[in-house]
Amino acid sequence: MLSRRHHGGAPAWPILKRDLESHLIPPPAWADSDANEPPEGALRVRTVWISDLHLGTPGCQARALLDFLREVESETLFLVGDIIDGWQLRRSWYWPQAHNDVVQKLLRKARKGTRVIFVPGNHDEFARKYVEHNFGGVDVACDWIHETADGRRLWVTHGDLFDGVVQCAKWLALVGDNLYEFTLKLNRSLNSLRARMGLPYWSLSGYLKRKVKRAVSYVGDFEGAVVREARKRGVDGVVCGHIHHAELREIGGILYANDGDWVESLTALIEHVDGRLEILDWSAHVQQKHRPTVAAARTVSA
Repeated sequence: MLSRRHHGGAPAWPILKRDLESHLIPPPAWADSDANEPPEGALRVRTVWISDLHLGTPGCQARALLDFLREVESETLFLVGDIIDGWQLRRSWYWPQAHNDVVQKLLRKARKGTRVIFVPGNHDEFARKYVEHNFGGVDVACDWIHETADGRRLWVTHGDLFDGVVQCAKWLALVGDNLYEFTLKLNRSLNSLRARMGLPYWSLSGYLKRKVKRAVSYVGDFEGAVVREARKRGVDGVVCGHIHHAELREIGGILYANDGDWVESLTALIEHVDGRLEILDWSAHVQQKHRPTVAAARTVSA
């Protein structure tokens, strides 16, 4: 188990860093049991990209993520930043067992032969000083060039380096982060009420991003900046996260793929064995009382 607090109740952020950096988190008894083998009918793909898990925050949908990690097997798994939310953990310590289970599941995948590549983001920027190191089978990299089965070269980056607010006014980004946490708390209360009424999950923050003119402009500016850099690098496309908005489309001849997040949209980007890419929307699983088949998840292809 991760150490949770110092004596006196102070957040144990240094202990978390020590445990992760030194790979001192002991696996639980069930870590290599048959119960954790992929279920019959599991989706097997060539590559998976997930980002913006925000482990260490109440908004992280860790149980849904664990279901995804159990039911989707890949040769390579990219963790595209903001896996652990260091900003939130510095403010207030929050680390339930489900979040520890996610870390153990990722480490177990690495032990069992999946290549796991971690590209840190702004919320887990502490890991950037360990680029080119390997911890528990997880490779840490500042970015990556991935070649798909059909020969396309994709640049993998979290994307915060193309966010002017994060780079030029971090204090403003921190204020925005606090407001975002408030929106998520309101959203959880709203969806608890909707669930009692038999209504499906609905994302308030996602609605605001689509409807508020300034937010729409921000997303468009971010996508354009990332695509311009990808073109300079001479690649066929870019895979990123950061803005919690899943997207898969071509912009000016460059494939733009954003894998979304596991706070609001519950999405991942996957590559099939033939090189075809899809955005997998796992919220279809969350909205049903009984776990459906993987095929029930809504997908967007390119």
